[in-house]
Amino acid sequence: MKQFHGKVAVVTGAASGIGRAIAERCCREGMRVVLSDIEETALSEASETLRVQGATVHAVRADVSAEADVQTLADRTIDAFGAIHVLFNNAGVGIIGPTTWETALADWVWIVGVNLWGVIHGVRVFLPIMLEQDADCHIVNAASIAGLTMGSGLGAYQVTKHGIVSLSETLSLELSQREARVRVSVLCPGIVNTRILESTRNRPAGAKTELYAEEPDPERTRRFSEGMSPQKVAELVFAAIRAERLYVITHGNSRPGIEERFERILLDCPAESDEASPG
Repeated sequence: MKQFHGKVAVVTGAASGIGRAIAERCCREGMRVVLSDIEETALSEASETLRVQGATVHAVRADVSAEADVQTLADRTIDAFGAIHVLFNNAGVGIIGPTTWETALADWVWIVGVNLWGVIHGVRVFLPIMLEQDADCHIVNAASIAGLTMGSGLGAYQVTKHGIVSLSETLSLELSQREARVRVSVLCPGIVNTRILESTRNRPAGAKTELYAEEPDPERTRRFSEGMSPQKVAELVFAAIRAERLYVITHGNSRPGIEERFERILLDCPAESDEASPG
């Protein structure tokens, strides 16, 4: 996809952070935009700000972990604009906490529900519409550099982000084999100046555990405040869409972590000559 003017975009998690920056960029490209978020007040403010600036936008509150909400989001998009050309599966949450086995089950359900099931629902609901349109379309799934590397204290989050990378890779291959007019990108940002460390503001009742600190670590908060701007991420995303690139890796300093992981994988992969002969 090279031209965006007049096309329709749907952005989840659009009330703040990367999602809001992407929605703003969509509007500057002349797109008609459906903004969606679980935070109704912030969503209303974001959409109204864009509307005052002259953009054509529509706001739909949705919990992406719920299939019915995502279906409603699609229905209202078609009702409002009659088509969908670019889907940004951006909504996501994360917490830095204890080990994988100490993470509360309710937190596993919450994080997997929003991050991974949110993308699954988005693909299952919106992709058939895109295929039926037989027009140039694009899906951007927001993962993280955590989906390409290893780490600790982020067990549930990393599981979802690795899953989103794999889902996007598989989806891209399947669409290519079909010679479909839908392309896929997976966004893998490093540290970005967003409110991801404040994800607990949307945490469901019952997910809290005493193993988590009540306040974010000051040093970690400082690092995120000095991170890449969401607007720069949006710029890189649109460049990737135009170039039809699968991976959108925003930070050059991510390379060592990616290389380390794949070197460990290859180190433990037997050479063909080492494989046992059929017996």
